[in-house]
Amino acid sequence: MKVYTTAPMEDARDARATFAELERIGYDGAFSFEAKLDPFLPLVLAAENTRRLRLGTAIAIAFARNPMNLANLAHGLQSISEGRFILGLGSQVKPHIEKRFSMTWTRPAARMRELVLAIKAIFDCWENGTRLDFRGEFYTHTIMIPAFDPGPNPFAPPPIFLGGFLPRMTAVAGEVADGFFVHPFNSRKSILEKTMPALETGLNRAQRRREQLEIIAATLVVTAADDDEQDFERVKLAARKQLAFYGSTPAYKPTLDCHGWDALHDDLNRLSKQGRWDDMTELIDDEVLETIAVVGERRSIAGKLRQRLDGIADGVSLTHNRAPDPTHWADIVAELHTSPSSGRG
Repeated sequence: MKVYTTAPMEDARDARATFAELERIGYDGAFSFEAKLDPFLPLVLAAENTRRLRLGTAIAIAFARNPMNLANLAHGLQSISEGRFILGLGSQVKPHIEKRFSMTWTRPAARMRELVLAIKAIFDCWENGTRLDFRGEFYTHTIMIPAFDPGPNPFAPPPIFLGGFLPRMTAVAGEVADGFFVHPFNSRKSILEKTMPALETGLNRAQRRREQLEIIAATLVVTAADDDEQDFERVKLAARKQLAFYGSTPAYKPTLDCHGWDALHDDLNRLSKQGRWDDMTELIDDEVLETIAVVGERRSIAGKLRQRLDGIADGVSLTHNRAPDPTHWADIVAELHTSPSSGRG
């Protein structure tokens, strides 16, 4: 199983040292994400300061941009990284697209499908000299003159991954993307019962095989250094807060429904509207925490990750944004690389 993580950064300049350290530890790849920073900028520095590490956006907000803009960014980062780039895209939610980015939100799954196809049409134009003539419901690209054509990428076009949660967007990934990021608010049961059937729907729609889609599962890791009980409780509390936030969001309710916890979502959603964040956290008991996150003593984590994802994912992305591990889980990465895994389903 390949091992990835998301690089924690408050300052884009930190990318020089952070990504180099992740490569030294032995990660197979590392991602930037779109929060306080544009996710593409740190990867330029990361590409210049690493040699082996796979680099990607997980995720960049697709609907804040357009296919030509994304194709140009991806082409450039693929060249700078010498073929190590993943263009990872996600939709975000309607209020942010309309009120933060002042962009259009309509039929997100259909729009995302068309956006990916448009990017691939642009790549085909640059790679093969194909006439650019993409005409869709949401995007139209019909002009490409030599002054704006970068030509074939010396390392081939980068793969396009999608992040998604609900069935329609997940199916789109199976249909048109090269890879899929599984959201961390999932259990093994919800991945098997919700995510994988939706991916299969998309794969079947496009007459593709499972082997043509790479799956990387972002997984919330809850552990502490040197079995420090006080630190362990601190990390657990941070995870409970994160899961309470996810669980209050209607889009993520299907994971709770999978386990008969639909009433938990109702309570979390009600409390969130009242701003009662501490009360929400108290509702995430050990059963919920240990079902969705991978929780345990340091030496147990690699085994529990394999148990969670074997037969499902090609890679795991270790994550805990609210309590990042100061050693970047170096020992867990090493154990995952030396331990057997049955790999994808």
